[in-house]
Amino acid sequence: KRRPGSAVGGLAVADPRPVFDPADGGAVLGVRCTACRYPAAQNGIPWCPVCYEPVEPARFSPAGAAWSSTVVAIPVGERRPPFGIAYLDLDDGPRVMVHLAEPAVLPLGARLRITDTDRGDLLAASEEQS
Repeated sequence: KRRPGSAVGGLAVADPRPVFDPADGGAVLGVRCTACRYPAAQNGIPWCPVCYEPVEPARFSPAGAAWSSTVVAIPVGERRPPFGIAYLDLDDGPRVMVHLAEPAVLPLGARLRITDTDRGDLLAASEEQS
């Protein structure tokens, strides 16, 4: 069960979504393990989720290949259908979930680039569109 956040009088809850920094051509902010080099697109984690060694801040390329995608046909929160989501394997980093600029089912390996954020979620478009 999720704890209510500070907006409704509960304890502050960390936002697990990746952060996009549009400066210098864009980058996804995260961490990389100092021992096993495992990349994670989460900020504020104190140790590696794989080997429990310390982590250091990292910047990951905003481009990558689609691992999976779908078009959602039901309303979810404030989002109204249809909208597309995909898992994106960043070229030099982790796999992140992104919302697509255009709702479509993409072929595996389609090239995407994170272009912005939409209500805190990463927004990506095909590299031909960006």
